[in-house]
Amino acid sequence: MVEFTAPEGAPEEVVTNSLLREVDLTPFGFNGTLSLITLDNGMDYNRPNTLGPQSLKGLSDALTAAESSSSAAIAITGKPFIFAAGADLSALPFLKDKAQALAMGKYGHDLFKRLGRGKKPTFAFTNGLALGGGLEIGLHCTYRTLASTAFTALPECFLGIVPGWGGATILPKLIGPEKAVQVIILNALNNNTMMKAKEALALGVVDAVFEPADFLERSCAFAADLLSGKKKIERVDHSKDGAAWERAISTGKGAVAKKYGGAEVAAPLRALELIAAAKTNTLDQGFDAEDEVLAKLVMSDTLRSSLYAFNLIQKKRKKVEGAPKPALARKVSKVGVVGAGLMASQLALLIMRNLKVPVVMTDLDQSRVDKGIAWIHSEIDKLVEKKRLNQEGAARLKGLVSGSTDQSVFAGSDFIIEAVFEEFSIKQKLFKELEKIISAECILATNTSSLSVEKMGEGLAHPERVVGFHFFNPVAVMPLLEVARTSKTDDATTATAISVGKELKKTMIICKDAPGFVVNRLLTRFMGEVTDAIDEGTPYDVADSALRPLGFPMSPLELFGLVGPGVALHVSKTLNANLGARYKVSPTVSKLVEKGVKSFYIKDESGKLAPNQEALALVEKGNSPSTAEQVRARALKALAEEARMMLDEGVVATAAEIDLCMLMGAGWPMHLGGILPYLDREGISEAVCGQRFHPPGVASLPA
Repeated sequence: MVEFTAPEGAPEEVVTNSLLREVDLTPFGFNGTLSLITLDNGMDYNRPNTLGPQSLKGLSDALTAAESSSSAAIAITGKPFIFAAGADLSALPFLKDKAQALAMGKYGHDLFKRLGRGKKPTFAFTNGLALGGGLEIGLHCTYRTLASTAFTALPECFLGIVPGWGGATILPKLIGPEKAVQVIILNALNNNTMMKAKEALALGVVDAVFEPADFLERSCAFAADLLSGKKKIERVDHSKDGAAWERAISTGKGAVAKKYGGAEVAAPLRALELIAAAKTNTLDQGFDAEDEVLAKLVMSDTLRSSLYAFNLIQKKRKKVEGAPKPALARKVSKVGVVGAGLMASQLALLIMRNLKVPVVMTDLDQSRVDKGIAWIHSEIDKLVEKKRLNQEGAARLKGLVSGSTDQSVFAGSDFIIEAVFEEFSIKQKLFKELEKIISAECILATNTSSLSVEKMGEGLAHPERVVGFHFFNPVAVMPLLEVARTSKTDDATTATAISVGKELKKTMIICKDAPGFVVNRLLTRFMGEVTDAIDEGTPYDVADSALRPLGFPMSPLELFGLVGPGVALHVSKTLNANLGARYKVSPTVSKLVEKGVKSFYIKDESGKLAPNQEALALVEKGNSPSTAEQVRARALKALAEEARMMLDEGVVATAAEIDLCMLMGAGWPMHLGGILPYLDREGISEAVCGQRFHPPGVASLPA
């Protein structure tokens, strides 16, 4: 086997041990034993088994012992609820040359090939989470069982690499190219979707699914039946259906183009090439190709960028920078939502589902209240239809929401969030009215996207209980929550807001109460450069395609249509008034709002986006057009300038928090590693600000 050791500077490996024991299969109807290898890193469930150099060496030694024993077969399983979460990725950023990366791939292949080519049948008893290399262990085995509660996936394309220990070659041969594209490409690009056990079984990724209570016993019985000849598993040769391979690759390419707006993103495209080649490649040819592709991707900034983004998201989900001690948080047993429109109704539903406390909504008239509650009930019914909730649970949830036009129903609330019209005077008046009804400790949260939270609290007896609590639309889907703390907001209020946010399963940042907070401030500046270019005479399609090479899932003007001209105009006016002339109020956008035109694009009869001629007729007729390259350059320079100002002003404490906000709240592509590492790599940070945002080597190749 090729030697592979951890690169210099890599963190110490948490070793996953391979514990070997012999299992007598006689009670299961087969006269013989099974060599059972259990993967166990000795850590709790928060630290899954991973496969670094020492772990792989341990597995190799256990396989050697099992191969030389008198057992009839070999099986691999994991510690309770965890099989293996794949390769230990912590060492990847420390690889300094392609030879090291190539050795990593070859070492895994040489080891795993023994599972499929030895003299004994092999089994993967996948008792829990199996990702990447963990699933690939099973793919090399002769047969596979899976616990009904387990999740499994090949997430490599999501992380900027490819399934490089056999997955890209074996899986299309095993289940066919179309299903393989689903698992390797579509699932990975759909926010790293994992397969449930039933789906994995239906796709043919595994051969049997058993309940966890007696999973090991049932798996041993399954093995005994196969070894004794009582059961047979038939495999299908998928290489002959050429049309299926063509459809699969076409589907994959379409998904990549949609995800990245037509940009050339290496990992999924290389994965598709490996899948296509699996039709005619032998296993060894496919494994060699995987080694080469993986080595090239590992030695790229894209991989380091994706890992930086992934690790940042994982870290910030667990810990909120600058959060007060959790013990300061107050108990929340009743929540009020002011407003019953779509945003308010989404908030109410999210709170009900996660906090399981009564939620009371108000609005100006009963018809609006009734409409909001009816929407919530219909969404709960949809959960029942999708079998994500039973009838009893649905009835309990529906019983938690109530509504009124009388604000006195907020008495006894511990936490109130307003989602009314984005007009400062309305929100300030509302808070003063609420203070007459609620207790001194009830928190007043605002979902404002750009208005001053501190000014909303002016004139209140308890301004310390006012906090910004800014969600993104759609509320249930978008993971980011901006918690805006004013100079008056106290620790108990902030701690309670963070506690509620965690129960809502949101990723949070605490930011200063500043215009636009983080995401809207940066997005408005960014988008403003595009609309400014159009106002100056740049053709709309040239300006709109300028950012395509970055790989956004939708163009600036498509996003503009999603946000809505009214919201965009309001935010730009607010930021213009508070931050100055660099936030221009676009005459084109003003005219769109005045005429009630919603977007630059409309869907044609085939469902594809087409130019909205009504919108184009309202475009300002400037005489200073720019090229796409010029638009892209000015937009990125504007981002660098604004981010530097925000850090200098203390809007957030760290550059990483800005990266997190743009990744989780604005859909900044993972493969770029966040906004600021990208600006650093492109030299834009130093050109505009005279300095980098991150030290060299963050989300890039080692110096």
